[in-house]
Amino acid sequence: MALERTLSIVKPDGVTRNLIGEVVRRLERAGLKVVGSRMIRLSKGDAEGFYAVHRERPFFNDLVRYMTSGPVVVQVLEGENAVAKNREVMGATDPKKAAPGTIRADLAESIEANTVHGSDSVDNAKVEIDYFFKAADICPRS
Repeated sequence: MALERTLSIVKPDGVTRNLIGEVVRRLERAGLKVVGSRMIRLSKGDAEGFYAVHRERPFFNDLVRYMTSGPVVVQVLEGENAVAKNREVMGATDPKKAAPGTIRADLAESIEANTVHGSDSVDNAKVEIDYFFKAADICPRS
């Protein structure tokens, strides 16, 4: 197994509903360690840049509007197979299709307000982490 890092975001609905601690508890219980964390408010430019891969999709403008609607918590998680583990704990994007016991099945309000974001690959995790964090902001605990 490989020690990896991945990006996790508690989205505006999760922050507004005071779910930060519950999300972190579930991630830590799954064996992931928070090695970087901060609360920020994304600007329109920040959100457009982060989600640029979706720019041509019909939901892009709604996604940007949603992600700038309130503060988010960006986190760097570290652990064995962190990308896959985080995605397992999050559950499917659509909470109606997410497995029982996952963050999205238990806590998400809708497919848009689905409480959390997580990197989908090791390569994307590096790009996403670098988007929000400098190396000095990450404190390895391994």
